[in-house]
Amino acid sequence: MNRTHHRHRTPATVLAAALAALLVTATGCSSKADGGSGSQGADGVRTGPGVTAKTIRLGALTDLTGPYATLGKSIVQAQQMWADETNAAGGICGRKVEIVVKDHGYDVQKAVTAYADLAPDVVALPQVIGSPVVAALLDDIEKDHLLTFPQAWAASLLGKDSVQVIGTTYDVDMLAAVDFLTRTQGLRKGDSVGHVYFEGDYGANALQGSTWAAGKAGLKIVPQKIKATDTDLSAQVSALSKAGVKAVLISAGPAQTASLVGVAASRGLKVPVVSSAPGFAPQLMKTPAAPALAAMLHLVSAAPAVSSDLPGVRKMVAAYGKKYPASPVDSGVLSGYNAAQLLGADLKKACAAGGLTREDVVEAHRAQKNADTGLGSPQDFSDVSRPAALETYVLKPDAKAVGALVDVEAAHRAPGVTDYLASRS
Repeated sequence: MNRTHHRHRTPATVLAAALAALLVTATGCSSKADGGSGSQGADGVRTGPGVTAKTIRLGALTDLTGPYATLGKSIVQAQQMWADETNAAGGICGRKVEIVVKDHGYDVQKAVTAYADLAPDVVALPQVIGSPVVAALLDDIEKDHLLTFPQAWAASLLGKDSVQVIGTTYDVDMLAAVDFLTRTQGLRKGDSVGHVYFEGDYGANALQGSTWAAGKAGLKIVPQKIKATDTDLSAQVSALSKAGVKAVLISAGPAQTASLVGVAASRGLKVPVVSSAPGFAPQLMKTPAAPALAAMLHLVSAAPAVSSDLPGVRKMVAAYGKKYPASPVDSGVLSGYNAAQLLGADLKKACAAGGLTREDVVEAHRAQKNADTGLGSPQDFSDVSRPAALETYVLKPDAKAVGALVDVEAAHRAPGVTDYLASRS
């Protein structure tokens, strides 16, 4: 928690207090499991861990009590809605779907322990929140052949048969962000751009992308590394203002985005700010930073806003609102529901091929070259070394919209993405 002086209530301290409240209210071991070759059931389908004659059991390692608690709740509820809908329609391969949820609170050691407890009895993981968590589990996930969809988008998670980053990676997002700034916000060669980023895989991968794109555009990146516990970015704003930046990129959490934008606006640094999708939450539009966010912030995302006119998104939003009327519809709902639908398609494909072992599910998944749930861009899962999608949307905060975001630009591939990926391989 930040220490603030009570003698003077400056805009920065008011905002920091509001963000602290938002964070409170909103936000080693090896598994004994293994993929196994499985056995054949009475229906002729090969089965293994997590699959019986009547059930298909999936697992979720999520954050319900830590900094991404709001995101975790949305994803859990969206995936449970998918499971309920699937079971009402007869299930998959003649079996009902169950999802077992474990909360790690964004604590890596707790996540490792939860994985060891959960992994022996599930066939796949449609949700694991956090790049640090997934990184700690990578070896076990691969050993166990446990198809896993991280709610994390670091490029370091690519290259594993059993781990699927859905959509773009953080570096590709930043290529799109720099392209957006140069196309629409008047940035020119020689200008400086700040980049505030979390330490760790998330921020490091995003900085890799922004640095490459800035170099191609003749821009200079002014980096500012922060910790996940930093919620008052007054010092970073001062440094960026002194450096004369003409725009700012941020790869952090919602509280950090709101602090950055709110403090910058209060100090006269009214420049365009672009964030990755994890840097925003609808609850921010109820904080003192809301006017500045509406005026200064854009987001780049592999998924559209939940206020999108896409038929699949409209249908999902209506169903979620009916099932969970007291819960906000945010990007986590779309992300979680999309992941569950993609995994459902993998399970159906594996069943049709005669097997529901873990290896069968991974093989079915990697055979998908144009997976399209109607919730955004189609996904190509056939190349483990590349992001599943290369197109990004540009979004903007709007307090009146569902999810407090609206689409500004439809999905498109930023110039240079192909060259960048070739240079990275």
